[in-house]
Amino acid sequence: MPTECPSKTEKIRQLNDRFRRSLTGGRVLITSGVQALGPHRVLGLLSMVRAHDTFDEGNDPYGEHDFGSFVEGGQKFFWKIDTYDLTLEYGSDDPADPAKTVRVLTVMLADEY
Repeated sequence: MPTECPSKTEKIRQLNDRFRRSLTGGRVLITSGVQALGPHRVLGLLSMVRAHDTFDEGNDPYGEHDFGSFVEGGQKFFWKIDTYDLTLEYGSDDPADPAKTVRVLTVMLADEY
C-alpha cells in the first residue's frame, strides 16, 4: 500500500509543532516586556507555549501552527514562529525544508506586537 507524502503545509506544521514543543532546533526570543516579568514567570510562559494546542481558522488560517495567544495572570501574550534563511537575513524560500530554514519563536506581551 503506497504511503501518501505530507503536503508542504503539513510538513511546515509538523516542523513548527516539533520546534514549539521542544524549543530545540531553532531560536527562542523573548521580548523585553516578557523578560521584565522575571525568570520564574518566563519559564511558566514558555511551558504554556509548549503546551499550546488551540488552533483554528481565526488564529491559524494557513494551517501552519505558527501563531498563538493566551492569557496568564491577567495579561495577554502572543507567540509567533517565523522562518528565515540560514543567514537569518531573509525569509526562508522553503520553510518545509529544515536544511534551508531557521525557525525563530518569539514570545511577547500582546501590547508589544
